[in-house]
Amino acid sequence: MSSLKKRSVLPGFGLSLGYTILYVSLIVLIPLAGVVIKTTEQSWDEFWRTVTNARVLASIEVSLTTSFAAALVNAVFGTILAWVIVRYEFPGKRIIDGLVDLPFALPTAVAGISLTAIYAQNGWLGSWFAKLGIKTAYSPLGITIALIFIGLPFVVRTIQPVLQDLEKDVEEAAASLGASRFRTFRKIIFPAILPSLLTGFALAFARGIGEYGSVVFISGNMPMKTEIAPLLIRTKLEQYDYVGATSIAFVMLVISFILLLIINSLQWLASRRTIRE
Repeated sequence: MSSLKKRSVLPGFGLSLGYTILYVSLIVLIPLAGVVIKTTEQSWDEFWRTVTNARVLASIEVSLTTSFAAALVNAVFGTILAWVIVRYEFPGKRIIDGLVDLPFALPTAVAGISLTAIYAQNGWLGSWFAKLGIKTAYSPLGITIALIFIGLPFVVRTIQPVLQDLEKDVEEAAASLGASRFRTFRKIIFPAILPSLLTGFALAFARGIGEYGSVVFISGNMPMKTEIAPLLIRTKLEQYDYVGATSIAFVMLVISFILLLIINSLQWLASRRTIRE
């Protein structure tokens, strides 16, 4: 008993821990357990037929590929945007910094309608792409654009604090020793921001997999082509196929968990490497 008291650094640790476990269970664990329990109401053969259906596999592929592409784009340009906001002073900087958070506050349906109006073939940007033979709205490219819009703040806001805490003296010392800008970035800046970059990538990727509101308008919802997994889940629910809907949700849950586990492992390895260096 005395050893437990010694380990309790903060007052009220037991109460806080109990509240935390209860909160996480009510908000996360119990709903996820409900998905698993509902899925087990069918036999293995029925579950396998549901999740290996061509339409289901196509929707999962669309969700995963577009989410990965959007997160990859955000990882590159989100880093550049965070760098510009942190390292440079220019007119309108506060406005741009505030606009980064706009996808957080904007209803996803509004974002989807706005992006569809802009990137449709008769839209302001979509008409230019149409002249080049590129179809934006009602295509996987349109889905990717919507997910880029939604996921950008996750990358910027995870990298921005790290860049703010990064000492410029180290960069100046490297430059004085003759290191080029690229070498300074590769050896000093990039290792420091890599764990945060992976975190932002993971958050943007996870958000993209589950995104519905902003995608449903611009995707066109064509089965086997631009239908995303969340939309197919809702379609199953509207058809009162609750077991089928939870089966697809269970597969997406497992895929998301595995991918996030891999990304978090890479983040841990990157953090250890940064500490060693």
